[in-house]
Amino acid sequence: MENLLLNSVEKNLSQFMFTNAIFLCQRLLAQFPSEVNLQLLARCYLSNSQAYSAYYILKGSKMPQSRYLFAFSCFKLDLLGEAETALLPSKEYIEEVPGGAAGHYLLGLIYRYAGRKNSSIQQFRMALSLDPLCWEAYGELCSLGAAEEASTVFSNVSSHCLQKTCVAQKVSFSEGAIIDQLTDSDKASKDARLWQTEDAPGESQQDLKIKQFGPDIPPDTYRQLNNSSHTNVWDLKTPSPVLSQVLDAPPPLLYKNMRRPAVEGLMSVHGESRRKYVSEEMSAEVAEESGRRRSARIAARKKIPISQSFGKDSQWLHLSPSESNYVPSLSSMIGKCKIQSSKEGIPDTVTLNDSATTSDQSISDRGSCVNDDEYSNPNGSSADRFSLVSGISEVLNLLKILGDGHRHLLMYNCQEALLVYQKLSQKQYNTHWVLMQVGKAYFELQDYFNADSVFTLVHQHCSLYRPASISMLLFCFSDFLSLVLKHLKEEMRLGYLAQELISVDRLSPETWCAVGNCYSLRKDHETALKMFQRAIQLNERFTYAHTLCGHEFAALEEFEYAERCYRRALSIDTRHYNAWYGLGMTYLHLEKYEFAQNQFQMALQINPRSSVIMCYSGIALHESKRNDEALKMMEKAIIADTKNPLPKYYKANILANLGDYHKAKKVLEELKDCAPQESSVHALLGKIYKQLKLYDKAVLHFGTALDLNPSPSDAAKIKAYMERLIVPDELETEENL
Repeated sequence: MENLLLNSVEKNLSQFMFTNAIFLCQRLLAQFPSEVNLQLLARCYLSNSQAYSAYYILKGSKMPQSRYLFAFSCFKLDLLGEAETALLPSKEYIEEVPGGAAGHYLLGLIYRYAGRKNSSIQQFRMALSLDPLCWEAYGELCSLGAAEEASTVFSNVSSHCLQKTCVAQKVSFSEGAIIDQLTDSDKASKDARLWQTEDAPGESQQDLKIKQFGPDIPPDTYRQLNNSSHTNVWDLKTPSPVLSQVLDAPPPLLYKNMRRPAVEGLMSVHGESRRKYVSEEMSAEVAEESGRRRSARIAARKKIPISQSFGKDSQWLHLSPSESNYVPSLSSMIGKCKIQSSKEGIPDTVTLNDSATTSDQSISDRGSCVNDDEYSNPNGSSADRFSLVSGISEVLNLLKILGDGHRHLLMYNCQEALLVYQKLSQKQYNTHWVLMQVGKAYFELQDYFNADSVFTLVHQHCSLYRPASISMLLFCFSDFLSLVLKHLKEEMRLGYLAQELISVDRLSPETWCAVGNCYSLRKDHETALKMFQRAIQLNERFTYAHTLCGHEFAALEEFEYAERCYRRALSIDTRHYNAWYGLGMTYLHLEKYEFAQNQFQMALQINPRSSVIMCYSGIALHESKRNDEALKMMEKAIIADTKNPLPKYYKANILANLGDYHKAKKVLEELKDCAPQESSVHALLGKIYKQLKLYDKAVLHFGTALDLNPSPSDAAKIKAYMERLIVPDELETEENL
């Protein structure tokens, strides 16, 4: 009953029938109370998003796996203190962190959300040292800015660690698998022989026991009844003698350690048609086989076909004491102990007796053809080991490329990240995750057109494989595609995307961020703010939602609330440079220029290649009367992104305020060719030409600025400048006073 319920629960979990798994597991725990079954019920609760139920049933448990599940439940319930206590060693449980690499990874997340950066970095590194394939730990290190180069993390040390882990898993698995398969095989043989006895009335009870070979009879009973050297399944030694499945050919010489009477006893079940093939010559051969050395018998049977693939009737080899004293590894079994069942001479109708003996025959064949040296290496054959090592090498090389690209991206070295991802094969490059990384790189480079192309491709892939890629779809579009469409002012596409995400999952915070971006593009900041706040209600740790709330408060000139939102975002992720940038812009509007400069510097430490942050940092320096530093910062911003017109415009503005009109005019003439539709550029050129007393050109540029539909406030200023063109500078100064 217990095994049946256990198997049913595991099956339900694998088939995502969580409520049914919970019901069956509750019955299991009531009938067979144990902490192991309690762990299984907790797994069912966690799979069904019932962390509170798992929390209550696991509270006070002492086993390592129970502590890990309890800590995971606490983490889901945001009980970080209890989760840490459950994972760390104490007086009650001195063991290491339960769960191995997963336990250290969970502890690292707990420390990160608690604001203990150094401790979280230590735990993530510990998780990677225990399991080099714990990619999420490396990703968290990249997010914290503490990741080492991928070539160092996924090095030869990691390869040796994986080899040891794989070998240990193979040996452990093979031991359990061999015992299970031996038991199943012997049970099947016993059932078949029980069926055979129904057709042989009149036989003695002793003969029936000889034929059944059941596990219920002790080994001593077998030896007394058979008077032979045969041993039962509990010894896991030489296989039992069986009949050939082929009816029209003599059975193979498989009875190497059996006495003749036992063989005849089994053969008598099938009548005279089988008995006629057992001649005196064969009896002599059997006796000779028993006397020969094992190596000679193997040489005589080289004609038996060997195959590297399992047939339906294949089974594991039973080892004799002369062959080995231990159970071979799984790789050794797969590489050395498989044969291909012969299909020649099989009749159209196969009786239960014939099919029942097929597996035992193949076992005996294998027992005759396997060399003693096959088991000298418990880790498998050299070919298996080479396959294992080459497989580990391929995986680590792939992780090196992905790790380098991911690290460069989170260090905002986006050009380098794009070059690294180009090294991937076509199959790996066209996966969702890699394409998303490429789209993010273009987004951070402010190449919104290429970012839009890449994200649109991912969108198409997700649409093809929905609903399997729903989570990928949401993650991709929440933070980036909706922002890309907002920057490109694609209002209709952004609205369609928001509707699509709502139809997929209304309870996802990413969905409401996309809806909020749609309203923000329409200048409906109050509604956008409500959408972002709804996203925060669904996930309080969603950093970007707090930052977007801050942007909307700033647009509504609610700078105090904006500052609170940015601070909250930074409390979740200190490397979220957008929040530092938002704080700087808030202080810039409040004319707190020194504070603004500090915030921009913090943002630049995280993303040192953002020309936009450099530009506004230069503006803060200029307003602080630090003009030389401001000009240097503008030059750095121009070099960082030559396509960005903003630093060139503000550089010309600073030069004009310093009275260097010729340099300012030169910069603006270059900028006019790059951005001919910017009214502010033509307006500033008009002011400079007015100062240079080139009134005709000044009027021309003022008129051009008005034709480009500037904002009402800017249009009023431009008209005022045009009216003052003929007014002497002295009178203009007096009017301004």
